[in-house]
Amino acid sequence: MPSPESPAHRPARSGGPVLSVIVPVYEVEGYVRQCLESILDPSVTDLEVIAVDDCSPDNCGAILDEMAAADPRLRVRHLDRNVGLGQARNTGLDMAAGDYVWFFDSDDFAEEGAVRAVLDRLEATRPDVLIVDHERELWDGTRVPNSGGRYFRDPPAPDAFTCAERPGVLRIMMAVWNKVIRREYLLDLDLRFSVGYYEDLNVSFPLLMAGGRLSLLDRVCYVYRQRRSGGITSSASRRHFDAFDQYERIFAFMDAHPGTEPFRGLMFDRVIGHALMILERGDRISPPDRADFFGRLTEFYRRRRPAGDGARGGRLKAVKYRLLERGANRPYRIAVTLVGARRGARTLPRTAVRSARSVGRTGRRLLGRLYYRFQLRMPIDENLVVYAAYWYRGVSCNPAAIYEKAMEIAPHLRGVWIVKPAAPGPVPDGVDHVAPGTLRYWRVMARAKYFVNNVTFPNAITKRPGQVHVMTQHGTPLKKMGLDQMPFPVGAKGLDFKAQLARADRWDFLLSSNPLSSEAWRRSFPCRYELLEVGYPRNDRLAAATRDEQARLRTRLGIPEGRKAILYAPTHREYRDGYRPMFDVERFVRELGDQYVLLLRSHYYYPPAGNGRHPEMVMDVSGHPSVEDLCIASDVLLTDYSSIMFDYAVLEDRPIVVLANDWETYRLTRGVNVDVTAVPPGVVARTEDELIDAFRTGEPWNDTAAKARDTFRARFCPWDDGHAAARAVERIFLGNS
Repeated sequence: MPSPESPAHRPARSGGPVLSVIVPVYEVEGYVRQCLESILDPSVTDLEVIAVDDCSPDNCGAILDEMAAADPRLRVRHLDRNVGLGQARNTGLDMAAGDYVWFFDSDDFAEEGAVRAVLDRLEATRPDVLIVDHERELWDGTRVPNSGGRYFRDPPAPDAFTCAERPGVLRIMMAVWNKVIRREYLLDLDLRFSVGYYEDLNVSFPLLMAGGRLSLLDRVCYVYRQRRSGGITSSASRRHFDAFDQYERIFAFMDAHPGTEPFRGLMFDRVIGHALMILERGDRISPPDRADFFGRLTEFYRRRRPAGDGARGGRLKAVKYRLLERGANRPYRIAVTLVGARRGARTLPRTAVRSARSVGRTGRRLLGRLYYRFQLRMPIDENLVVYAAYWYRGVSCNPAAIYEKAMEIAPHLRGVWIVKPAAPGPVPDGVDHVAPGTLRYWRVMARAKYFVNNVTFPNAITKRPGQVHVMTQHGTPLKKMGLDQMPFPVGAKGLDFKAQLARADRWDFLLSSNPLSSEAWRRSFPCRYELLEVGYPRNDRLAAATRDEQARLRTRLGIPEGRKAILYAPTHREYRDGYRPMFDVERFVRELGDQYVLLLRSHYYYPPAGNGRHPEMVMDVSGHPSVEDLCIASDVLLTDYSSIMFDYAVLEDRPIVVLANDWETYRLTRGVNVDVTAVPPGVVARTEDELIDAFRTGEPWNDTAAKARDTFRARFCPWDDGHAAARAVERIFLGNS
């Protein structure tokens, strides 16, 4: 738990800000940084942001404290137990000092310039409630305008008005995050957020009905991120029944405030429409609970329907209301099904053509996969584990480390590796393996209990109920990955994000090497896996490396005695057609002389680079099967933006040099999660001349470089203690926490 004495607990500035933005935070480590950065407009001073850490089990608390230390406008409260969204909002409200409060959800964000626009509007109109427009952002980056946006403009709104003068405001999105509220007005109404789902309904509607001065800001200020998974109200649960308690609170408020009577019919219509949406959405109410939900809704309908009120909105709604009033659950379900079928029939011709084409393609593949389909009907082998790495290129990386540790502490498991015949390295003796496409391949893929890979298995693989997929990844995501790549068309060229997410949906576990990775993976692959923050199993070797092992590996590799070995491992660049070193290798080795030897490790996307004209000074190690061997054998790492720097930093006494001569181009075309020129692991060279001078003067080994490496190591290697593989095996295979 972060210390209560941390900078996050500074009090608000004397005099009080104009605006307090309250942000409850829970399990949103992939999004909370963007949320807060979007609110903390550098040009705005009359602002405080209150982040309430609702005992979040991920790294949110650390992220909040890090950001609070850098910006005094951000205050953080760490709760010692999880209280839920409503109570966390109440906590933030009690802390707020602003004239106005704005409640934000921590996975959403403000549009650029929104906070300044809100402050300008508040100063101009001084309303009780300012309603701002919003857009939804879907998982693929598509923006969807607010369906109620017309109520901002039709008819044109005065600067301030009452709900009676403009009742259409009650039809704008029923949420609290699109409303900026005068704090004293909210406190005078004695409105508090409730416990449970839909906790803001009993606040957002009464605010509008009782307001003496309402105002509209016809500008998109708030972006509501419609996450693909993870939203608390987008999963099937009986907690959706909480809506009825919230509805009752709205009508109890109206009962106690006679001035709200003119809105009773409209509010009834809004509430019933919301309840029907919950019922008819397939992801909210489980089938066994739908009759009960319908019954509760019927009871509410009969008790709260205003006298003489009729259904608004057309014949279909009138039919639904009549069925509700009668409590006719089965006829209601039939009616909804028929309406859905009618809508689907309109697209039938196009769908039929697509289906016919799909069947044709499937038919051509079906013959070769009949055996696989047959095996899918056979029992799952509870002790069989399938391992793969780098698209079946060999036995390596995190899967190899997990395989070795499983043999040690879970010997009842049998591991089979998928290795293609043309793999660059030999399969170690005694390792059971199978070639893709063979009958045995299809058999193990159909019947194995566990699947461990550092990239992905083919789309054609079916995940059976009871099978467990483990994604280990193969590097810390310095660069953008998954959905984070969508804003970078050069880096995302040819990628199918929908297919990426479909594959990620198969993951039961995703390994994380450090807090940066956890934050990035949550955004990049927003699916329902368990994130294992255990470190990288492949780095166990680096954590345990000794000088004796280094000497043995140098002899095996043929590194000349007495020379410092520079491991050069660059990353792939999407904006270039092929592999070329980012500096003149011939000049580099010529000017450094015979005290160095360059171990050239090209990215696995490319063929080996060759030794050039100086084979005694340049060794091409691109085909060596173990990059861990090369790290241990070398004396210093030279890289650019490769994730290898995070692994190499586990070696406490080895310098790292970053050649960043195209940093701006790489950052703009590929996108990055961390600026390694600002938080470097050692020396940063911007030009070839700087690179050569650094080695010539011994700069990688000086105290400044060592301090930078130690800081980098503490930040990005906190879990690589030599036991990552054991933790992974214990959790995945043995079920231990």
